Amino acid sequence: MSYPEFFAAVPRLTLHDALAELLGAAENGRIEYGYTDAVKLAGHSCPTVAGAYLMTLKALARLYPDGLPERGGIRVELSAAQTDGVAGVTAAVASLLTGAAGEGGFKGLAGRFSRRNLLLFGAAIDAELCFTRIDSGARVTVAYHPEVVPAPPELQKLMPKLLAGTANAAEATEFGRLWQLRVKRILIDHFDDPALVACREIPN
Repeated sequence: MSYPEFFAAVPRLTLHDALAELLGAAENGRIEYGYTDAVKLAGHSCPTVAGAYLMTLKALARLYPDGLPERGGIRVELSAAQTDGVAGVTAAVASLLTGAAGEGGFKGLAGRFSRRNLLLFGAAIDAELCFTRIDSGARVTVAYHPEVVPAPPELQKLMPKLLAGTANAAEATEFGRLWQLRVKRILIDHFDDPALVACREIPN
């Protein structure tokens, strides 16, 4: 299976996972994720998947400035309810990268390595997401503003045809190209744009 070339150019995330190390699943517990992993999980690439990936990378960089993030040691809270809009997609990507899970998550071994109840919805925060280090209590909120990277006008003209099933093959191909062009601009051109993803540290 092939993907747009820019997927490989998106910065990757390396974490330490103590459970993976204990069980011999990853040498030294080091696990690496890329944007393609988020796409495989979601089944598609869009501004929401890109935003969830970006927000998680930015938050973890702030929480762990001097070392690898600890997968399984991070609580993730969303301001939205689980059934609201794209909250489920955002949560799934954040869960993939951090290991945080809801009440159905891994319950742990002998009181350690639990991932359960680390993914929460409907939190009283003034941003989309809040990431908290379990070990230190350090917290970072993250807000995502995809309107900073608007869709190409041609894309908006083609969308009604795609949704109605009246687009021809050339129009369908062009729609996909333009759609991923916006995602590329979000993940590559605006990767370090503070107007796109705003991180804020919350005092303990």
